Amino acid sequence: MSTEDSTALLLGATGYAGRHLARALHARGMRVRAVVRDRDRARAAGPWGSPPLADHVDEWIVAPDAEAADADGRLMSGVSHVVSALGVTRQKADPWLVDYRMNLRYLELAEAGGVASFTYVGVMNAAQGTSIIARAKSAFMATLARSEVSPRIVNPSGYFSDLTEVFQLARRGLAFGLGDGSVRLRPIHGEDLAAFCVDRLSGPAGSWDIGGPDDLSYREIVELAFSAVGRTPRYLAVPAPAASAATWVADRIGPRQAALTRFFLEGMRVDGVGQPTGRHRLADYFRELADR
Repeated sequence: MSTEDSTALLLGATGYAGRHLARALHARGMRVRAVVRDRDRARAAGPWGSPPLADHVDEWIVAPDAEAADADGRLMSGVSHVVSALGVTRQKADPWLVDYRMNLRYLELAEAGGVASFTYVGVMNAAQGTSIIARAKSAFMATLARSEVSPRIVNPSGYFSDLTEVFQLARRGLAFGLGDGSVRLRPIHGEDLAAFCVDRLSGPAGSWDIGGPDDLSYREIVELAFSAVGRTPRYLAVPAPAASAATWVADRIGPRQAALTRFFLEGMRVDGVGQPTGRHRLADYFRELADR
């Protein structure tokens, strides 16, 4: 099925990945219908250099959830593809409500509306995670994989935007990580992730673990960040018991802090390389940050 002149319903449009998806969908000749909470915020530039949506969205639906978005029963009218980057990371929201239940409701509406495909941007290694964030994402991916709507599940290794924090640590002169920093990643730029997702709208269903063009250890990522700011690398290795202690403390602060701590620490313990794709290099991204 050709994607040109098709309508795509975009969920999670105002996030880093969502903004790049909107631009990629629009560039392929698709009509973009975006669900957003705040249209003014959506029309402005996004975080970490992600694009504003003003020129890439053809139809706006301002709503806090799926029920409000489909209040008139026409949310899926004319929609060929649903693309969801809807999910919680640092936001003050319940991952089970957003990553699982809200995506599930949109999936149910897509099934009832006879939509051709449903693409979901998840996260690599979610099935092995113990955090609420990982479990909610994994639960929805398992449900989507069994759907009658043709599923496409794309799991990135990690975004360039996530590693902005490493750059900021380098700028302050000291970075830290678990152990010797040997865990390997293929961080990916949002533009490359979006291109990969849109390329697969007209193909067969599937699930893909993907990353950018560079296979890097965490320690090598730290060194790239220090090189960009022109400083000698200083790396503090955090032992595993200290990480366990941090998780114990986070569990007692509250559920949101516990979820974030577990999610990010688990991501630093397991390799996440995936299939290489795209053209953006992390070293260039760090240099761009240094020049701002």
